[in-house]
Amino acid sequence: MIRNLPDFPWDVLAPYAKRAEAHPGGSIDLSVGTPVDPTPLVVQQALAQASNAPGYPPTAGIAPLRAACTRWLRRRLGVDVPDEAVLPTIGSKEFVGALPTLLGLGPQSSVAIPAIAYPTYAVGAAMAGARSVPTDEPELVPDAQLIWLNSPSNPTGQVLTPTRMAQIVDQARSQGTLVASDECYIELGWEIEPRSLLHPSITGGDLNGVLALFSLSKRSNLAGYRFGFAAGDPTVIADLLATRKHLGMMVPMPVQMAAIAALDDHAHVVEQRERYANRRIILRSALQAAGFEVDHSQAGLYLWSTRHEPCWQTVSWFADRGIVVTPGSFYGERGADHVRVALTCTDDHAVAFAARLQPGASAQ
Repeated sequence: MIRNLPDFPWDVLAPYAKRAEAHPGGSIDLSVGTPVDPTPLVVQQALAQASNAPGYPPTAGIAPLRAACTRWLRRRLGVDVPDEAVLPTIGSKEFVGALPTLLGLGPQSSVAIPAIAYPTYAVGAAMAGARSVPTDEPELVPDAQLIWLNSPSNPTGQVLTPTRMAQIVDQARSQGTLVASDECYIELGWEIEPRSLLHPSITGGDLNGVLALFSLSKRSNLAGYRFGFAAGDPTVIADLLATRKHLGMMVPMPVQMAAIAALDDHAHVVEQRERYANRRIILRSALQAAGFEVDHSQAGLYLWSTRHEPCWQTVSWFADRGIVVTPGSFYGERGADHVRVALTCTDDHAVAFAARLQPGASAQ
């Protein structure tokens, strides 16, 4: 296998998904976190209107796209960056997985990742031949060339405080380490308002040595379009752009136009947040009534849940009730007694989820 990569985690869930499908009411899949609600009409229309796109799109993104990204950063996050400090990506996962390689890291390099983390941070390090170091104190990994932050966190929903992020940035700058923050869930704050790594209260108004990554997949139901963007240190962005040009890593022109529409329209984001907020109340209440504790989960798209048993035992318990959840061990050893429950279900499935967790509800 290339770079000795692990099996794709969700493939390991297949037997439990199959068991869940046999439930008389069908399967409720809350494992992957894929959007189930319609892509906003304003976005669909922009895509259709741009469908005549015979030429190659610019890797840097067209000027109106970069301007839409910076408008959104300013309006929603209080962040000012120049247009040339924005780089569109083909979704966000490819950037997470490719960044260590694009930065030229290799066998002598280390990448600090969260102790409980989205698996692709470690996969990206492995693809470059680098070493990944799971830690709660990334600034104390002395030989790290790259530090990944993830706030709000996937899977835990935990939010880093601005003070903590500023501490990490200050120490990283002193040792010449790049800090990259995956902020794909930043508009989904529930109990706390997340702050971007790029905010001047964290950076001191200086973009040197910092990158943030954003996605429209969840906030705009745009996962099928594959659009995200990175912003931050203009020198790093320019170097990444130069490499991505060689590799043909271009966002299709119709998707660029759809992204502009999504970034400039806030009404659909408010509507989608309300859907998730309502489902979150139903799912969280059902989990707690069934004896689960929900840890962190102040923001984001997941409920990080435990009843203090091995996570695969919990996964099996859910599968018997026709529900698929993700084992916490996918995200590191410290997740071994948790499961991740996604909010990405229809309203009907949220109600059915709660019913299946009630005492006396039949299991298979």
